Amino acid sequence: MSATTRRLTTAQALIAFLARQYTSYEGLNHRLIGATWGIFGHGNVAGIGQALLEAGPDAMPFFQGRNEQAMVHAAVGYARQSGRLSTHAVTTSIGPGATNLVTGAALATVNHLPVLLLPGDTFAARPADPVLQQLEVPYAGDVSVNDCLRPVSRYFDRVTRPEALIQAALNAMSVLTDPANTGAVTLALPQDVQAEAYDWPEEFFRERVWPVRAPAVDPDELGLAAGELRRARRPLVVVGGGVRHARAQDVLDAFAADTGIPVAATQAGKGALAHDHPQSVGGIGHTGTAAADELARTADVVLGIGTRWTDFTTASATLFQNPDVRFVNLNIRPADAHKLGGRQLVGDARTGLAALREALKGHRVDEGYAAECARLKSAWDARVDAAYTPASDDARPTQAQVLGVLDTLVTGDDILINAAGSLPGDLHQLWRPRSRDQYHVEYGYSCMGYEIPAAIGVALAAPGRPVWALVGDGTYLMNPTEIVTAVQENIPIKVVILQNHGYASIGGLSEAVGGERFGTAYRFRTPDGTYGGEALPVDLAANAASLGMRVLRARTVRDLREALTSARFADVPTCVYVETETPDTVSGPPPAQAWWDVPVAETATRRSAVTAREEYERHVTARRRHL
Repeated sequence: MSATTRRLTTAQALIAFLARQYTSYEGLNHRLIGATWGIFGHGNVAGIGQALLEAGPDAMPFFQGRNEQAMVHAAVGYARQSGRLSTHAVTTSIGPGATNLVTGAALATVNHLPVLLLPGDTFAARPADPVLQQLEVPYAGDVSVNDCLRPVSRYFDRVTRPEALIQAALNAMSVLTDPANTGAVTLALPQDVQAEAYDWPEEFFRERVWPVRAPAVDPDELGLAAGELRRARRPLVVVGGGVRHARAQDVLDAFAADTGIPVAATQAGKGALAHDHPQSVGGIGHTGTAAADELARTADVVLGIGTRWTDFTTASATLFQNPDVRFVNLNIRPADAHKLGGRQLVGDARTGLAALREALKGHRVDEGYAAECARLKSAWDARVDAAYTPASDDARPTQAQVLGVLDTLVTGDDILINAAGSLPGDLHQLWRPRSRDQYHVEYGYSCMGYEIPAAIGVALAAPGRPVWALVGDGTYLMNPTEIVTAVQENIPIKVVILQNHGYASIGGLSEAVGGERFGTAYRFRTPDGTYGGEALPVDLAANAASLGMRVLRARTVRDLREALTSARFADVPTCVYVETETPDTVSGPPPAQAWWDVPVAETATRRSAVTAREEYERHVTARRRHL
């Protein structure tokens, strides 16, 4: 080997390269790939597996996963908690190991969160065809199951020669660190190429620092946006996940205080402004608060900051009803900045909002409008108190009351993780975030099974902080396997299982659209063929215990308070299991404050569907296109 090259296998070279990649933000460097997760099979054990063993934990820490999708979720949780400045890599074999990555990759890309995927692939040289687990495609010899990852990846490359890794790896790092374009990045690695040696230029292994840019907004766009807001009589700010990614929370606080403009939040944006900030009016959209949604219906100028404007936020294009409403969109992605016919303000949320604050210096909303916002906020706070308050400490808690008990115990140190079911709606409406990163609800992809592995990733990124994974029984049954990883690594996550014997969220939706909760209950069949019998004798607490967790059962509000307190201070992975009571109209969460479009059968014989269709047609007339 000459002085300017190093002879390594492709897999060894990749691991050595990844160990020397850093991001830079505000003068501080962060390791880009903090660790690698893996499950080994014939497609990666002799390549990436051997390379990780040879590199050692100092060069590249390794975590052993149980499910490939869950490993991606853990990496994504780590990336979000790290502010997208650091992430993890995930390696799998070919075949089912690789295709199991697809859901996690979609989640990462939808939410603009970086993760590096390293699936094994079939032989590039094709010495035998087909090999074990190979998908044969009659019309193409160069297609493998990894091509399923193309549409859910921000960047995809198949490294069919060792030297091709050089450009592929550099391209991958560029996308991972691009705040406007980040997401899942896939490097498919044929198993023979992984083990093939090559003389690599030493320059490939030098330390590289990738700046995470915060581009300023265009001065002309800034002037036009400021003009819109100065002329507004009923302005509203809607903050999305871009505020958090850009670390713009302090600037948002100052902007809202200076101008008096009320601030509503999407699921990804909730917590960017403290719940007790005078201008914070809570979540917006289908799962939003009455305060935020009422202000949205009458707003004349809406400033969206770092939001994609999904249907849950816009109530399927029925929320913003002022006939003269105009939108201003501050977003680092031009594709999001033009939505709803908005005036574009393309740039980083933090630098852009700071510039907008300066441009609006001295401007403040009318006192009457500010007083109206305060009244709406106060009324909603009282509604939250009612939902949180149990009839007695001896009663079985409702789901909202579980959140209420937890609300009395947490501090700004705690982090709450959720993704799917009825909990996202209750959390968006009711939870009172105490810190800018406490509220971690993945609702871009709303992926059941995200919570437990994501909690592991978050705990790795925020050691010493209490991390709660809140799951229903349906979500728990989807993906509990990473409990074993938490036990193996002694990562003291706190898993709260709310047992309500079925898919509560979809059950409620099914009832609302005429589906009569068909196929949503976890119960035995009855003679009529439906699942209307007794609840299944499934003991999820015993299941969690069998996987190694410490388990605390709670039957009453008093039990729950004691169990959550014990779990919060536990130094081992701990589960709190509680069967929740069906809420009544007093203690339950408030109903949806805005519509969501789920089409109802246009022809039906059952009265439930006919009635639901009539209600659907009434709502759909309010939909409008903002052009």
